This record gives sequence, structure tokens and C-alpha cells, in this order.
Amino acid sequence: MDAIKAAAQYLTELRHTGRFGARLPEASRPATLDDALRIQDRMVRVYGQEVGGFKCSVPTAERTVIAPIFAPTIASAGPYFVRAATPQAGDTARIEPEIAFVLGRNLPPRETLYSEAEISDAVQEVRLVLEVLGCRYLDPQGFPFVEILADCVSNQGLFMGPPVLGGLDAPLAEFALRIERTDGAAPELLKAQQGKHPDGHPLRPLYWIANFLAARGTGLRAGQVVTTGSYAGMIDVPLAAPLRIQFGELGAIEVEFRRQED
Repeated sequence: MDAIKAAAQYLTELRHTGRFGARLPEASRPATLDDALRIQDRMVRVYGQEVGGFKCSVPTAERTVIAPIFAPTIASAGPYFVRAATPQAGDTARIEPEIAFVLGRNLPPRETLYSEAEISDAVQEVRLVLEVLGCRYLDPQGFPFVEILADCVSNQGLFMGPPVLGGLDAPLAEFALRIERTDGAAPELLKAQQGKHPDGHPLRPLYWIANFLAARGTGLRAGQVVTTGSYAGMIDVPLAAPLRIQFGELGAIEVEFRRQED
């Protein structure tokens, strides 16, 4: 337990200050999924901030992606202030365009699994979102994934865009993604590609996390938001520039990112 506490204290301090740090000391490095999740749980207590949601994806043989998102880092109005995603980030923010679900009622712990219909019925809103990334390690290349998991899988925050018209009935599996800078005489195209959900559909991770957290004795609460994976990987966008991120026919997010000062 001392190793869990030490790791959580170290990562919380890096998150709080915005600094980058070396790899966890060998004695406090997580070796298993359970170790990493216990470090996350301890970080929540040490950080003292409410959990406003989670990021997740469907587990694979290689990794399980799940991490809390702290409520103060979730915003729906700009500008959104970010810390550098990496020591080499320069004047950029690192984002992932995603689809998220806002819960309208609790899905508390219980012994039996929730059905897909029960979980879908608990969804109040489907939202366009941008996950904001920021790993706190100086150089995580080659780290075992459990060490990245302990650092909340590089989550820095979440920018909430508008609700999706049609909600769960909207075509959420894939769409044309377009990112533009809009402060010039004409929009400047920064990126355009066909976005596809990494798990085939964003409901699949939601179904998984609802039952995973229920089995862990945590569950999900009304008002929490669950974001489910990037449609286009990690994207670096300029700071101090108005941006428009178009999610096909689903809608668009307009936001400006600025550097947070220490």
C-alpha cells in the first residue's frame, strides 16, 4: 500500500503543478491492472476533486483503458486553458475528437450485469467532445501500459461540445471529420479525414465500463460523462486560435485553446 500511496502522491503533484517528471521509482511502479487502478483511486482521494466522468475503451488482450476525469477539467465554454501535453509541445494543444454520453440516472453497483438496454436508457445526452491530453512523464516511450494507465491514460480534461441531434439514434460509428482555423479571411483547413470509432461504435465502451465499475463497487452517477475513444487518434492544434471541429452531419465544436500559466 505504501507503494500505491507514493505513486499516487507523485503523479498528483505533477498533475497539480503541470510539471513533467521522471518515471516512477521502481519500488512504486504498478505491475498489474489492479495496481494501476488503485493508484488512480488514491489520486482521486489525494487530489480532492470530484470525478466528473471517465474515459474508456473496450479492453483488448494488451490493455484496458479506463481513467477518471476530474470535474474541474470538464468545460463547455472557451477559452479552454491547457498545460503542455509533452515537453516538446510548443504552442499546441493535443486533442482527440470523441463522442461522449452524459448519464441521466445512476448505475450503482450490483451483482447482476446491466443489460445494454438498461445502460442505454440511463443516457440523458449524447455529446460531441474533445478529450484534452497531457502525459505527465518526461519521456514515456517504451513504458509498460500500466504505468500510462496509472497516469490516467494522459487525460488532462474534456471540452464538451453540443448535444448530438438524434441522440442514440444518430449514425455514430463514423463520419467525416474536419478541423479548421477560423480567424482568417477564410477558414484554414488543418485536418480532414474519415473518422471511425476504434471500437466500431461508442456505445460498446459505455456498456463495458458501466458493468466494470458496478463490479468494482463504484458504479456510474447521474451527471457523469463517459467519453469513449478517438475517431482520429491524437491531433495537435494551435493555441490562441479559434477552431471549428466538424463531426460530419452530427454538428461542430467551436473552441479556442490557450496555455495555462503556472
